Parts: sequence; C-alpha cells; structure tokens
Amino acid sequence: MSESISASTSAPVVRLTQVTRSFEQGGVRIDVLRGVDLTVRPGEIVGLLGPSGSGKSTMLQAIGLLEGGFGGKIEIAGIDASKLGKDQRAAVRRDHIGFVYQFHHLLPDFNASENVVLPQLITGKPRPECDERATELLTALGLGGRLEHRPSKLSGGEQQRVAVARALANRPHLVLADEPTGNLDEATADKVFAQFLALVRGEGSAALVATHNERLAAAMDRVVRLHDGVLT
Repeated sequence: MSESISASTSAPVVRLTQVTRSFEQGGVRIDVLRGVDLTVRPGEIVGLLGPSGSGKSTMLQAIGLLEGGFGGKIEIAGIDASKLGKDQRAAVRRDHIGFVYQFHHLLPDFNASENVVLPQLITGKPRPECDERATELLTALGLGGRLEHRPSKLSGGEQQRVAVARALANRPHLVLADEPTGNLDEATADKVFAQFLALVRGEGSAALVATHNERLAAAMDRVVRLHDGVLT
C-alpha cells in the first residue's frame, strides 16, 4: 500500500497556477489549457462550464492527478503535486479526492454496498466500518432498500447514486464530477444532482463539477467558464 500524504486543513482544496496542457495531433500543436488559474475553498461547490471539447475533462484530469504532461502548478489541499512521484500522486487521489463520471463505472459482479465498500478497504479500514459507511451513504441517497442489488438490477439513476456514494466513501476533501448526470433523462438528472449536492454539502467536501447544463450550474456556489483554454 502506498504511503499517506497529509493535507493542510487551512489551505485551499484546489489551487491551480498557470496550468497548461498541449497535445500534438497530425503534426499540429493543440493548446487545450493555456494558463489556467483557479482556487476552490473547503466546502465550496464550483461549476465548471464550457461546451463539449472545451477542455473541461482535461482540466479535471489535471486536478485529479490522473496523467502527466501538465505545465504550471497544481496544489491539492496544500500538497504541491509537482513534487510528488507516481505512488505519492496515487496516495493523494486515494486519500483526498473522489471521482464521479458521466458513466457510473460500477463493478458489475459486486452489489451496490460492495461497490462503496471496496474503495474503503483499499485504505485499510476494517470491513464492519466500511459496511456501516456504505449503508449510511446509500441510505442518504434513497437506496437503503437496494444495498444488495447488483448494477444490472438498478436503474440508471440508481447506478449513478451508487457512484456518488462511492466517490464520498473515504470522506474526500474534494469531489471531481465530470458531467455526473449527463447520461440521465432530465427529470432523473435533476433528482440525482439535487441529492449529490445535498450529500456533498452534508459531508463538508468541496466539489468541482464540469457540466454544460446552465440550469444545474445555477444550484452551485459559483461558476467558472472555460473558453479558449483559460477560465473566465
């Protein structure tokens, strides 16, 4: 198991300073992020808006320390990611960041509770504690009666709620959500997103939510917009 990386309780949850990311495609350089600056405070829920292809997912990958190749400085809860090796970055993701994607990516051979238990077991927590936490989160999301159902027996909205519970299982400082309701119909999306916001706020986590949905963004604490590789 990789070592734990301690975070500062007083530092911003996220601080980006002149973050850049470029790709080569067909011999042409494409600048996706061109000097992004952003600060997210503890407990703050921030909407990241921009059209498809604007670089929202690339920016979340940068903050989530999911791949290299980024310029500038990325700090997670006071931890300077540029000074971390691969195993240390993995420890930061494990201990301080939760992820929710457009598609739930649940493990099909495990039931709802087990999908929320597994990320906790990875941190070394005892199984009874993990089971209790999973039940607590899933019940808060209205799935108390679906704990033993596998993903194939759950609706799309229920699957996404399990994904939300999984993201919050280890009490992360930060939740990164990439179009978390983009695969749901409007009525279900509204319900799941309201539950997501309520649970994140109740847990005291911060969140950065990438979306193109202005209506959902209006429910967040503030909104930043990604345009031409910079935030406005």
